[in-house]
Order: sequence, then C-alpha cells, then structure tokens
Amino acid sequence: MKTEHVDGSDKHKVMLYALSTCGWCRKTRDLLGELGVGYDFAYVDVLPKDEQNDALRELGQYNQSGNFPTVVIDGDKVIVGFREQELREALK
Repeated sequence: MKTEHVDGSDKHKVMLYALSTCGWCRKTRDLLGELGVGYDFAYVDVLPKDEQNDALRELGQYNQSGNFPTVVIDGDKVIVGFREQELREALK
C-alpha cells in the first residue's frame, strides 16, 4: 500500500488511515501538524483498487468497523475518529 510521509517528531510511529473527502480526517491531519508529529498516511479512497483492498485489510486489524480517520500509534494504540484530547495525550 502506498503511503505518504509528513516530516516531524519521530517520538512515535504514527499511521493515519484517512479519506480524501473526510473533514474529520483533515482535522486530524491538521492536529498532527500542529503537534509537530511525523506520520505516514494513506487516503484509502484514492488508492488503486488492489492497494485499497490491502489497506482495508490492514485497517481491519486495528479497527474492524472500518471507520475513518483511524490513527495507529506505535502499532498498538488505536484512536478512531477525531478525538483531539485523546490524540494530544497519546502523542505528548
């Protein structure tokens, strides 16, 4: 699956699964930027079909409901939806 990287602090390994048209996904990206966090992300809806299927399978390991945005921190902390305070706490 193709991801993009945003430079910032590498204190945590952060992966954001998002949709290109999702306002909450945009707010999550904005918050990560405000916090100066480096992260990888994928706009699942614009991936080629085979990569999209791979991304959805991968996402399902963390969030079986498949909701967006989904943030995975250090491979084990999962935050579904735009939860500003929870993100701030997890990434401080």
